[in-house]
Amino acid sequence: MVKIHKPDEFDLMLRLKAPSHFNMTMLDTGLFYRIDFFRSPQGPIRAFLLENKHTLSASKILNEMPRLVRKFIKTYQVPKNDEQCCWEVNRKRPNTPAVTLSLCRTNDSNKEKLISVDVIPALEVPSSQGWPMAARDGPDVNNWLGKKVRQEIKSWSCFFVPKRMNGKNLSGEAKESWRISFSHIEKKIILWHGNKKTCCESTATKCCRKQCYMLLKSLIEGLKQRFPKELEKLCSYHGKTAFLHILSIRYKDSMWAPRQLPACFLNLLRALEGHAHSGVLPHFFVPDSNLFSLDVFPCRALNFLAKALEEQRREGLPLLKPPAPIQSPVVDKLSNSEIQSAPAAVRFLDTTFMIYLLLPVAIAMIYVLFLI
Repeated sequence: MVKIHKPDEFDLMLRLKAPSHFNMTMLDTGLFYRIDFFRSPQGPIRAFLLENKHTLSASKILNEMPRLVRKFIKTYQVPKNDEQCCWEVNRKRPNTPAVTLSLCRTNDSNKEKLISVDVIPALEVPSSQGWPMAARDGPDVNNWLGKKVRQEIKSWSCFFVPKRMNGKNLSGEAKESWRISFSHIEKKIILWHGNKKTCCESTATKCCRKQCYMLLKSLIEGLKQRFPKELEKLCSYHGKTAFLHILSIRYKDSMWAPRQLPACFLNLLRALEGHAHSGVLPHFFVPDSNLFSLDVFPCRALNFLAKALEEQRREGLPLLKPPAPIQSPVVDKLSNSEIQSAPAAVRFLDTTFMIYLLLPVAIAMIYVLFLI
């Protein structure tokens, strides 16, 4: 799930069928790689190789995905009792590996978008091969989740998604780069989140970690809407990374008691603000890679971000004031504290069971179309 105010956007990885082992050549500090197969593979993946018959082309994958998805849309039959609904392919967004599908309902002459799904092609690195050397040590969660969990995390697969490196005058191999992804592991970590396994299993063991994270995502979304040009480089992943770092530092469950929500959120906000001031935000899984390095996040944008975060904190977080009188329990807690107000950070998707039926069917059809 992506959005906070209105949770109607979702991300789904489309796993590419490829040989179980391949060579990963690092192109930067550990985020971008060239993918080479040891032998020329068989099957559909063969169509996406470069002329050398070994290097997997990210650009070919990106160019072909929209066509394949549109081909699927033309052949997909909506169930008879849901004839008013249909899937549409959105216009391709720049600098993203995703193809976006929207489920729309037509009433009379009006068209309503119910949900959208970002379908992202991904190449799995099997656990038997192991992560690239830049990430081989695993995330620093010893004090937080424990050494055993850290070892377990390192045994899981990671993924590569086709994404071109930042910058101008890129070399040929840089234009065919793949970015490493740990999104599935990040979701599991945030789901577990507790220093003790009993965290959030009952009312008595609740914590406010997830509420803090949702509020930070909401604030980042508000900042980007207010300053789209100045904060073009800012994304929710910067907030997620800062959140994961603060979880590993403030690892005790007692530090995240629900009654401490205002203070905990301000600690998280100050942490992101500190990263912006210092210009250093290490990737949680690839610590040598700085997400706030000047080559990917310009100095002027960083300074603007730091000032914007400081302004929000000093003025009582005006961007987190609810646009409507209906508030969530999270907002109620903040309203009685030093923060005073915040957005309705959690709302449920007001759609019918039909949506949940169509979504997995649609994605399964794309999976069959693309891989078989």
